[in-house]
Amino acid sequence: MRNGGNAMTEDHEKTIQARQAKIDASTQAVPLHKEQPMIIKALAVAATLIGLFVIQRATGKLGWAVADWFQWEKIDPDQSFTRLSMHHLVQMILVAALIWIFKRFIQKEFGFQTGDVRTGGRIVLIFSLSITGIALAYHLLMQRIGNLPVYAYPLSVRNVLGSLGFQLLICGPSEEIVYRALPVTLLLSVFGRSIRITEDISLEVVLTALLFAAAHVSWSGFPASVREWNLFPLLYAFAMGVLNGAVYQKTRSILYPMAMHSISNFVMVGTGYLFHLLQQA
Repeated sequence: MRNGGNAMTEDHEKTIQARQAKIDASTQAVPLHKEQPMIIKALAVAATLIGLFVIQRATGKLGWAVADWFQWEKIDPDQSFTRLSMHHLVQMILVAALIWIFKRFIQKEFGFQTGDVRTGGRIVLIFSLSITGIALAYHLLMQRIGNLPVYAYPLSVRNVLGSLGFQLLICGPSEEIVYRALPVTLLLSVFGRSIRITEDISLEVVLTALLFAAAHVSWSGFPASVREWNLFPLLYAFAMGVLNGAVYQKTRSILYPMAMHSISNFVMVGTGYLFHLLQQA
């Protein structure tokens, strides 16, 4: 009987201790422990976005500086493609070097593999047909309202072929490495996982698209003072940034956004040239 009483007393004391432990745990600053990681993560995301913006601005300025070392008059007297091509090549090389460095620390892939070939190929094909229709419809509308693009250089054979070659071969690969592969992967690393807004669109893609749109603002000073901006190019850049970013994550490859970017630029610029030349004929 005594042993039973001792057992009951011990059980009672354990119950009291368990209850007291729960009370002590509930009185601790639990909200602080829950909020602190979120605050730290938010600061890390903000710092990453600022860092990416500075990287994009700095590599862009270095690209222009290197491009200006050369004399392009003999090759490209109207400067319609050579200076811009060198700028993009230098910026791409600098960011690719940064990606190589980051990859050693965060152990993440930046999309230089082929990824989902079937899905990527299908998306590129559908996109190519769609952007062709959009380009034709847009320029027909611009022709109707008398607002076709105006070019800062004559549409000679050299200028047309040179600028279209830049759009098709250099612009897409360069800008997708700078504005998609690097920022999406770094933000994903900071978040720890992909944060989905919809089934196909993530927060890291939207933030990256905002950075891409910011690249289409005319800045003065360093790192940031807005000099000039135009609404339509900003909206178009943001939309393309979201689309290309979503394809990058879906296919696990930057190659398909590169192709989409190149085709989009080639078709839009080429259609503008076509309508302009037809108007002059």
